Amino acid sequence: MSTEDTDVIPVVPPERNGDERTGVWWWVSRIVSYTLLAAMLFVLAVTVVVPRVSGATPYTILTTSMKPTYPPGSLVVIKPVDRSELAVGTAITYQIRSGEPDVVTHRIVATQQSGGGVTTYITRGDNNGSDDENPVQFGQIRGKVWYSVPYMGYVNNWLNGEQRRITVTVIVIGLAGYALFMFVGAGVDHRKKRREAS
Repeated sequence: MSTEDTDVIPVVPPERNGDERTGVWWWVSRIVSYTLLAAMLFVLAVTVVVPRVSGATPYTILTTSMKPTYPPGSLVVIKPVDRSELAVGTAITYQIRSGEPDVVTHRIVATQQSGGGVTTYITRGDNNGSDDENPVQFGQIRGKVWYSVPYMGYVNNWLNGEQRRITVTVIVIGLAGYALFMFVGAGVDHRKKRREAS
């Protein structure tokens, strides 16, 4: 029997499913997309959602006076405080001059009482060698530091006013679009599997 008489049966490679989810690129794209999603949710939560829901206020540390605890660029979220919570060691944010908008975040290092029984607070930055010049009255205090996030203050400064509204809207639309994309993709996959099974 010659080779000419032999039928050659072509070997057809098994069909690869284009939606196969095992490739390196698929895993990299998934990891990157989930990381970006988590980062966006984190930024949104710490700068907007948590402060708004809890009645707290985010501020940005601009100077080195509170290093190393709160270095420049740190986001500090300030929660309203009762007099009973103000003790030596508490980091507070207060108006530099009563009735004016400028604030500073320093730590209470001592308390003092006037002859009339009014308590004032002596403050100092963790990185400063001396106490602040003027004692702080309770009416100047915006609250105490609830939590802080390094470098997030720069994001908070950028996300002010109109930019904050636009950014939050874009993030919400992006998350909704991503969820819709995943939902539609899952539906298409399910339909393909049912078609292949029948």
